[in-house]
Amino acid sequence: MDNQIVDLYLNDPKVKKDWQAFLTSLNITNFAANEVDQIDYTIGIYNGDDLVATGSVAGNVLKYIGVCNKGVTNGSRFNAIVSELVNRQFAQHIYHLFVFTKIKYSESFQHIGFSELAHSDEAAFLETGSPDVNDFLAEIPRVDGQNDKQVAGIVMNANPFTRGHRYLVEQAASQNDLVYVFVVNTDASLFTTAERFQLVQAGTADLDNVIVVDGGDYMVSYATFPAYFLASPDQAVTYQTTLDARIFRNVIAPALNIKTRYVGSEPLSRTTNIYNEVLNRELPPAVQVKVIDRTQTLTSDQQVITATQVRQFIKNGELSSLSDFVPETTAQFIQHHLTPLQTRIQEGMNIDGN
Repeated sequence: MDNQIVDLYLNDPKVKKDWQAFLTSLNITNFAANEVDQIDYTIGIYNGDDLVATGSVAGNVLKYIGVCNKGVTNGSRFNAIVSELVNRQFAQHIYHLFVFTKIKYSESFQHIGFSELAHSDEAAFLETGSPDVNDFLAEIPRVDGQNDKQVAGIVMNANPFTRGHRYLVEQAASQNDLVYVFVVNTDASLFTTAERFQLVQAGTADLDNVIVVDGGDYMVSYATFPAYFLASPDQAVTYQTTLDARIFRNVIAPALNIKTRYVGSEPLSRTTNIYNEVLNRELPPAVQVKVIDRTQTLTSDQQVITATQVRQFIKNGELSSLSDFVPETTAQFIQHHLTPLQTRIQEGMNIDGN
């Protein structure tokens, strides 16, 4: 039926082919498995046999929004697609939604109730509904006289929490009155969000001026940022880190009086090197960036401590090597949970990367 919203079933090869061809005509060309496989459902509008609008949802993220406005005025197709997606999510009791989109579409989303959290030259990150970023900030613990104190922030995945992470936190804690450690909230890692949060809390429990915070939806892992509308992987990394840095600089840091962000040097990861470069470009002068050299094991071979190596130890059952790389609290957790951790690896969990 013309100009009515219908479900598009992408497991039908013809429907998927038409959907991809339509989006490609709008210069959305990235249909990588890690983007498409996350889609929960897709809707569209046809004019005759021609697809003229579409949108998809993955979790609480709207993506693959594409509209042809030829022959219509006032953005009615765009409004119809987005409103339908929002209403369906609300019906499923999902009241907080995000969209990552080309910068030229940001204003259209703002016109229908989305708030822009950050934008770059290429992209914008917006949200609607609740709990929103103000609710997230209101939940974070403060200390008395915080606005007069030297406050720092660290963002980490901690997959798992290592002696390297501990050293980074120690350095920040020794140089500041208060340190927030934000743990990235995504279950795309070997250790779940809850496990990583627990390990960071346990590994820093003796540091009185450290507060560990769930990063929520606002400290997002590179792996979870939709990049379907970008041309290249390098562009995707830069885009994600730029938005991430600008949210931190413009929204998170001012609310908590964070003046310094600490990061570890990254001799082994090209992606994280790009991230550090973007932070150095984006955060100052509002937030200074302090790079702390990666710490090494105390053994004679002085290996750089990485979480990647720890995950290899877990895969291979080399528990005797753990104590050089992780605090006792992390080592005990791994020993007690070795079987489920190894099962996750055997079932295909990717343990490469950071």
